[in-house]
Amino acid sequence: METAAFLNDSGIALTEANRPNEAIPLFRKALIMEPENPLLWMNLGIAQQRTGNYEEALNSFQRSIFISSDLAEVWDSMGLIYYELEQFDMAEECYHSALARQGDAPKTWNNLGVLYFVEGSYEEARHCFEEAVSLSPLYYEALYNLRDTCRELQDYRAAAEFGRILSGLRGQINHPAYPLGGN
Repeated sequence: METAAFLNDSGIALTEANRPNEAIPLFRKALIMEPENPLLWMNLGIAQQRTGNYEEALNSFQRSIFISSDLAEVWDSMGLIYYELEQFDMAEECYHSALARQGDAPKTWNNLGVLYFVEGSYEEARHCFEEAVSLSPLYYEALYNLRDTCRELQDYRAAAEFGRILSGLRGQINHPAYPLGGN
């Protein structure tokens, strides 16, 4: 017999395998069984986000927050959507809400730093990237972003040091080599 937990686990596996369109019906079926489960709404939103259906994803995230506003990942995911939609004030609010719930989330610190970098607020961006790196010293994207931010701030000595660290990480960890990655 299919349970909500089984459907949720299957949906997560499909979403992680880049098959979110197949995951969405599983999350919906699970929600029929447990309509007040904020994790199911969050996972549905993440799958919808991966398909590019931001409006539906935001609706699912809002439902999750209505049930329980404590899930930092929901706030971070909404921030990513608002960032993609270039609604930077909303993105910033969401990232701050995520950090208020889980201040030790390097991904959220990095995402907020990317937002500040794009807005040209390099000192604020640097602070965010430094927080991300302090929480996860081998976080490649945050180190990359920190290096680039130091260059923008003309702190070439720090930029060179972060460049040296990045060079040492190449080949040791699996990482996408792209600047200012939001994920």
